[in-house]
Amino acid sequence: MAQAFPLYQVDAFAEGVFSGNPAAVVPLTSWLPDETLSAIAAENNLSETAFFVPLGADRGYHLRWFTPTFEIDLCGHATLAAAFVLFNELGFAGPRLRFESQSGPLFVERETNQDGDLLVLDFPSWPPEPIAITETMCRAFGAQPLEAYALRDLLCVFAHEDVVRGLTPDLAAFHELPYVCNIASAPGRPGGGFDFVSRVFCPEVGIPEDPVTGSAHSLLTPFWAARLGKTRLDAFQASARGGRLFCELLGDRVRIAGRAALYLRGTIFV
Repeated sequence: MAQAFPLYQVDAFAEGVFSGNPAAVVPLTSWLPDETLSAIAAENNLSETAFFVPLGADRGYHLRWFTPTFEIDLCGHATLAAAFVLFNELGFAGPRLRFESQSGPLFVERETNQDGDLLVLDFPSWPPEPIAITETMCRAFGAQPLEAYALRDLLCVFAHEDVVRGLTPDLAAFHELPYVCNIASAPGRPGGGFDFVSRVFCPEVGIPEDPVTGSAHSLLTPFWAARLGKTRLDAFQASARGGRLFCELLGDRVRIAGRAALYLRGTIFV
């Protein structure tokens, strides 16, 4: 007999529904088999489905993320979506959530500032290392970057925002690169309201172009903080849906803030 589980779909780093990055969130009381989690994520066919299980007492929740084809080690927008569900749908009353994950402890706070109500991710900082530009990178992005850097993800830096917005990538070529996310970034236009912009391509894990990628800003925040000489940065991911992120570098951690909107509340049977 099929079991019933709640499912929420939340647009993260969004000013309202139909913007930002949609994620599915499935709260659990105990873990289902990995093949079932993978099948649910494939059925949802969103860039990520987040699953969490309570750990008891003050230990928070164990959080995992699945793309349609792959369990990933860190995902920002689905963490934001999971926190939104706990705060707004499941009655979590505290100011700060703790998640245990493959990338260590992660935290999400509710905060109100001049930009309104925000959810703030506390993630590890991943400053990237410079690497040589290759022909495959140029072919994949469809343009010649000025610089290239890498850690888990690849960062290619371009001259200005219009180049990033106008890229027509060769998605098949990204499969020749050994990275989870392939990030194109550039400084924002003068007076445009953003310190930097980006686009993120992840076809290797089943996501041709990710609408808004919180985890990429674990890398982008320390990079642009050093490049621009400031620790607080306004960022925009220039996908078709688009999303705004408020970033801050704090030592070996980054704070990545945004809004979220509930799109769907339902039940799945597996």
